[in-house]
Amino acid sequence: MNPADRAGGRNLLASASSPYLRQHADNPVWWRPWTPEALAEAARRDVPILLSIGYAACHWCHVMAHESFADEQIAAVMNADFVCIKVDREERPDLDAVYMSATIALTGQGGWPMTCFLTPDGRPFYCGTYYPKAAFAELLAAVTNTWVRRRDELEQASDHIAADLAARQSGLPPGQAPLDAALCEHAVAAVLAEEDPTRGGFGGAPKFPPSALLEALLRHHERTGAPDALAAVRRAGEAMARGGIYDQLAGGFARYSVDDAWVVPHFEKMLYDNALLLRGYAHWARCTGDPLARRVTAATAEFLLSDLGVGELFASSLDADTAGVEGATYLWTPAQLTEVLGDDDGRWAAAVFAVTAAGTFERGTSVLQLPADPDDPARFDRVRTTLLAARRARTQPARDDKVVTAWNGLAITALAEAAVAIDEPRLLAAAAACATALHATHVVDGRLRRTSLAGQVGDSAAGLDDHAMFAVGLLTLAQIDGGTHWLEAALGLIDDAVGHFVDPDTEGRWFDTADDAEALVYRPSDPTDGATPSGASAITEALLWAGVLADDDRAERYRRLAAATLARHAVLLERAPRAAGHWLAVAEAAVAGPLQIAVACDPTRSALLAEARRIAPGGAVVVGGAVDSAPLLAGRDRVDGADAAYVCRGAVCGLPVTTAAELAATVRR
Repeated sequence: MNPADRAGGRNLLASASSPYLRQHADNPVWWRPWTPEALAEAARRDVPILLSIGYAACHWCHVMAHESFADEQIAAVMNADFVCIKVDREERPDLDAVYMSATIALTGQGGWPMTCFLTPDGRPFYCGTYYPKAAFAELLAAVTNTWVRRRDELEQASDHIAADLAARQSGLPPGQAPLDAALCEHAVAAVLAEEDPTRGGFGGAPKFPPSALLEALLRHHERTGAPDALAAVRRAGEAMARGGIYDQLAGGFARYSVDDAWVVPHFEKMLYDNALLLRGYAHWARCTGDPLARRVTAATAEFLLSDLGVGELFASSLDADTAGVEGATYLWTPAQLTEVLGDDDGRWAAAVFAVTAAGTFERGTSVLQLPADPDDPARFDRVRTTLLAARRARTQPARDDKVVTAWNGLAITALAEAAVAIDEPRLLAAAAACATALHATHVVDGRLRRTSLAGQVGDSAAGLDDHAMFAVGLLTLAQIDGGTHWLEAALGLIDDAVGHFVDPDTEGRWFDTADDAEALVYRPSDPTDGATPSGASAITEALLWAGVLADDDRAERYRRLAAATLARHAVLLERAPRAAGHWLAVAEAAVAGPLQIAVACDPTRSALLAEARRIAPGGAVVVGGAVDSAPLLAGRDRVDGADAAYVCRGAVCGLPVTTAAELAATVRR
């Protein structure tokens, strides 16, 4: 189709359900969303597909859009020689997984924007990431020349690439390992050997928040008492909370640090990062009472509610750029501090927040850090409030209001657990409201969807991670809130996952897409944990909890499937524990029993139940209520009129206890 035929001069992205796609609606490129019609158009015209995958908060996606996709000459070549397709990786993680695998296989690295050239049936033959304008123009010409003059070679290459990608999809290193305490010890030791003990965290620049590993190490410490695991959590937690990756004024974390000391962030803020870190800091706060952990927990939860809240649900991200300038909203100079605060407070703030004339970022600007807590808390609160008000008057980064099921599931879990950790009921109410709205909007005709925007659900089918992370959130609410409807909704999602995502030919293996989802070059099945837990590790956490919360018939089925999944993936903990942080967290819970505490009580006013929730290790199951009100309370009543706690590890249960001291001794033995 000729670009001149476009209605209103716009391409086909203006009505997309993704804000990222809508950002490109006014490009002169004749973009299409990924649809069967788009692939059919490439076949009809006998031209390759130019697939561009990115996301709204991505800095380099904006750069390439400005340099190339807004350029009339570049767009004319793209329109003439290709069918151009835009994909939001957050809306279609299946497409992102397939073509990122191809990009890494062909180039040795990945990233966004992802730029892939495909045959009309979707087989990749050339892939890359960001290209400067001149290089991109040369690439377009070279691909077209190869397509026209050496088509047979290109078709053979695409066949080979597609076959190679499909053959790699076990995603697991060879071998098997028994899942036991010794394997957890091995994995923890291997992870700690790669810690940066000076700056906190793991690896070098760029340095990413080790969210899943922090949770796993905390669970290991609570199960074994290992001081080195807790020390690593404290070093990473303090370093991040005092660095530039953490927003010292409004709370919340940026995506990663471009250096190894957490000073300069990549400024985009993602819901999934902040939900996972909220859970980790809440666990640290509950486990130790550390005041910094409590403060960061409260502030990060407030960031979710105030900055990412869209009604009862949560938006996907805040942009890295402000009006085309990376990080502009968040940067300060000494002169700007003085202008806002006056001379005395300005100089004091510069010292407190490590703002220097040389700057820590570009052009003499600095990201705020907090190397140490100031000795005047009242002055600090006043200065921080004033600076935040001044910053909010600046132009703000754009927000991607798309609601992603999996990430909202992470937020539900984190807010509910934070409510317990810092005794803030408002957070539990927010988690419950999110769960109610998410289920009402994203379950359509009995099946879960991936995204919505402004209350309108999108067409993208939910993946394994969506089912799993939402189910974990609902199971968290079922324990803390006590509503049986949360449990039934969670079990419905788990049953759907079992029905549509289990590999029928390989015990314990899960696919990331449903059996009735769109067929791609191959069916993704990646078990490794990345920026978020893998769908397989997340569903295993859900199964582990459901195996003790459900009634006996269903519970046994869930327990068997959890055990099979853990057995298949235990090799990751043996061979690649850094890529299995959430697997390690789930394994720690499994090795602990999982620990179950059932308190026979009035859950609205039981001090013993509150104490059980306070001291229960991460991954434990805690329920409270009247006798026979839940499977874990079957036949379990109060003792001589006093609230009674029943503690079990797996199928082994102790005698009931009625005091906080007895409960603590029983839990920690």
